[in-house]
Amino acid sequence: MALNVNRNVADAFYRYKMPRLLAKVEGKGNGIKTVIVNMTEVAKALGRPPTYPTKFFGCELGAQTQFDIKNDRFIVNGAHEAGKLQQMLDIFIKKFVLCPGCDNPETVLTVHAKKQTISQSCKACGYNGQLDMRHKLTTFILKNPPELSPAAQGASLTEGKKAKRGKKSDGQSGEKGSDGSENELDATNEVDEDDWAVDVSAAAVKARMEDLTNGAKGLTISDDMEKTPKERIDLFYSFVKQRRDQGMLSKPGADKDIVSEAERLDVKDKAPLILCELIFDSNILSQMKTYRSLLSRSTQGNPKAQKALLGGVECIIQLNQTTLLPKVPHILKGLYDLDLVDEEVMIDWGSKPSRKYVSKELNAEILAKAQAFITWLKEAEEESEDDSDDSDVEIEYDDRARPTTLIEQKNATPQLAKTAVKVKSDDNEDDLDIDAI
Repeated sequence: MALNVNRNVADAFYRYKMPRLLAKVEGKGNGIKTVIVNMTEVAKALGRPPTYPTKFFGCELGAQTQFDIKNDRFIVNGAHEAGKLQQMLDIFIKKFVLCPGCDNPETVLTVHAKKQTISQSCKACGYNGQLDMRHKLTTFILKNPPELSPAAQGASLTEGKKAKRGKKSDGQSGEKGSDGSENELDATNEVDEDDWAVDVSAAAVKARMEDLTNGAKGLTISDDMEKTPKERIDLFYSFVKQRRDQGMLSKPGADKDIVSEAERLDVKDKAPLILCELIFDSNILSQMKTYRSLLSRSTQGNPKAQKALLGGVECIIQLNQTTLLPKVPHILKGLYDLDLVDEEVMIDWGSKPSRKYVSKELNAEILAKAQAFITWLKEAEEESEDDSDDSDVEIEYDDRARPTTLIEQKNATPQLAKTAVKVKSDDNEDDLDIDAI
């Protein structure tokens, strides 16, 4: 799903879009690394070389980065979640892409080598100013200006190892790598070990081919399901929180996206607990109505999710005990009236204490406040069963009822006859009066 480049803009028809960043963790132990699968597409949407955001991640995380331009692989050492990198990308966009004047991403960076400064000009509003040079990324941009071929850009944070391209330190011309770019040379005239793409041995070629295949698979297959349940819940939390901060939770279609993400991460049974934490506070009674569609999609037909919703409500009550503890019956009735929790689930929840979400003492207080409503539910359910039994008796065919009916009709006949005679008599009296006139 495409995202707005300026994440502060919630307009679905915003013209500046970028793909969601995809990350894949590879390797184990000290060799673990995160491959940003679609960095080229993301960078193209931002109008920046793909090496810039990758290097920015390295600066922010304190990790080394590697670029394999030929195979379209951009790597940050260590294991990093896509959601975390996406948040860092938003910071990069704000600092190095958006125009300070109009907040549009139609900006161009220009490097002034002599002055060691970087200017930013906007095609949309005509803004022209200087970038803040305090960030570490500016050093990389100075050495690798936007107009420089990406294949010639450095591959590690230790830029001091890189010699001037075209000449060695002893005045000799640089050697060309297999991809046509010049190899990086350090002070000892040795190739920088970080530039592993120049290794053409059979083993290295085979390893690169396997990495490339895995990278292609990463475009459609996520490794999130390999994470622990807690890590997947954290991913879902970040996903929902990001949309809440952007004011998108009440937008049409947001509920579908959130439920789909919960299903993808296999945390649908726990999703309502996360939603309670992010959307409820002391105004829970009104907030239930605001987010009814989202909560309904998350709990409908799922007793486990409904119990998680009740557990989340317990947690919110714990955070706002003074305000919400007296309102427990109203909150439960609101959940019931909005069809967010079935009566069977609510009765079962109120029948036994639990320390799963809050302390035993607080849970006992909540259940004590809830007993009036739980009792009302039980009585309503019993009355419903009684009504159902009565309706069965009424529709049952019974011949023995006929004589009683006939007797009642027979007893009623004289009274009806008297009435008829009286009416007839009245009519005759009327007729007599008319003749007399």
